[in-house]
Amino acid sequence: MERMFEGKTLVMTGAGCGYGMSSAFPLAFAKEGCNLVLNYYDGDSEDIKEYTKKLEGYGVKVVWVKGDISQEEVAKKLIATAIYEFGKIDILVNVAGISNPKLIEDISFEEWHRMLGVSLDSTFLTCKYAVPYMKKQRSGRIINISSQLGQKGSATRTHYTAAKAGIIGFTKSLARELGDYGITANCIAPGPVETQFIGKLDEDWKKKQASELPLKRYGKLDEVIPSALFLASDPGGNLYTGQTLGPNCGDVML
Repeated sequence: MERMFEGKTLVMTGAGCGYGMSSAFPLAFAKEGCNLVLNYYDGDSEDIKEYTKKLEGYGVKVVWVKGDISQEEVAKKLIATAIYEFGKIDILVNVAGISNPKLIEDISFEEWHRMLGVSLDSTFLTCKYAVPYMKKQRSGRIINISSQLGQKGSATRTHYTAAKAGIIGFTKSLARELGDYGITANCIAPGPVETQFIGKLDEDWKKKQASELPLKRYGKLDEVIPSALFLASDPGGNLYTGQTLGPNCGDVML
């Protein structure tokens, strides 16, 4: 059976931090035939080697670009590498982000800027440098990962929610700007999802939080990833632009 993205090129940020979605997205697209250009800031070299072998097992090529994606030169290098290796960028997925819960009076100005830099600045920069190539192609899919907290807010996360809300607004404007070129731009705003990070939290706290969700449970990664595959697909995602899909167990209803 023909794979969904055979021979296409995906560029992704935040692929090496060990967070569940960071490894799940490339794997899902590799299974569907996508060549991958992956950015990571930090990660164990042996783990990355093993993960690369797993991805390449699906018959795709994998290229890594290390660096802080909130820095302009790293973003430029990531996009330039994709063009050098594959001559095109079909799909751009911005996943890079950090979480650092604090009360607003405890958030330093440096921490505020770092939060916005990793999530929001990086999304702007990769789009800025990828869009000219997508315009020449007159095609492209941009998928930016936000959070349901960017829609509803969260105590102790003013900096995080500001960054995630900014991604949603940025994506809506980008969608209006790029529609004439056949380029779509959408968000995914997941709710609580079982990942390595969630697994470290107190079990009683997790149960209480889950009980407040309409579905009474957290999501699983394999229930979130299909949203990205759908938005990138043809014809499935063709009419979606400026949208925010919410695999969030009903935490936010729009």
